[in-house]
Amino acid sequence: ADAINDLIIKLQKDLQVTSIVVTHDMASAFKVADRIAMISTGRIIYAAGVDETRDTDHPMVRQFIDGSAQGPLTVF
Repeated sequence: ADAINDLIIKLQKDLQVTSIVVTHDMASAFKVADRIAMISTGRIIYAAGVDETRDTDHPMVRQFIDGSAQGPLTVF
């Protein structure tokens, strides 16, 4: 994962492009992103900068970041 993250960061910098990365790995998301969005039931339910996301009290985002089975998200 680190090699892919490093490649994404390098390409963003070298090519000066915006990228959209879809991941369930919050460590990767925090490493490569300027902004993070969460989609549920086909809609963006949350979008914010990385620092704001780390500190959010949004229940679905918080559950996902914490990796908890308890909360509004159904975990299989």
